[in-house]
Amino acid sequence: MMNLKGNPELTPKNLMRPLKNYGIACMSMGFLIEETAPVVWRGLMVMSAVEKLLRQVDWGQLDYLVVDMPPGTGDVQLSVSQNIPIAGAVIVSTPQDVALLDAHKGAEMFRKVHVPVLGLVQNMSVFQCPKCKHETHIFGADGVRDLAKTLGLDILGNVPLHVNIRETCDSGQPVVISQPQSDAAKAYLKIAMEISRRLPVPPS
Repeated sequence: MMNLKGNPELTPKNLMRPLKNYGIACMSMGFLIEETAPVVWRGLMVMSAVEKLLRQVDWGQLDYLVVDMPPGTGDVQLSVSQNIPIAGAVIVSTPQDVALLDAHKGAEMFRKVHVPVLGLVQNMSVFQCPKCKHETHIFGADGVRDLAKTLGLDILGNVPLHVNIRETCDSGQPVVISQPQSDAAKAYLKIAMEISRRLPVPPS
């Protein structure tokens, strides 16, 4: 999605240099293994990999480090929450019931490990027909909103189900860069603003 490939270089201190694009430093297990190789790790192997990505990377001076985690409440989430100070978690879910179950569990897990939950983002919230402009809530209309009420959290924003988002992600040109005036880009920017309002100000 960030149009990045290849193996990270090592610094003289044997730290990995993150790959960069659009002014953002990125690190992923995908940079360290073959493109089609599956990652079938559990337990200590997962925790070791997370530790490597956090502690053995030359991140330099960062305002914030964003960690994109898989759904659920497994080894990755617990390892991250127990090993680094976390300013806040954002729960992303589609409005359908099966996804909301994982989202609910994720929010409760972060609360149990004393990580502030900043709010929820509703992904694939609505599909607009490109020809007639009729809007359809393919995955349901109010699932994330109802969950937010149950948890006492805010909705940070809604990301539409739009072909431009899929195309720009696949081409490695994020919609906020390639089409900054589009409704899809504005949806992401609104979410970013809502998150930044809830985070502590980084030290200067």
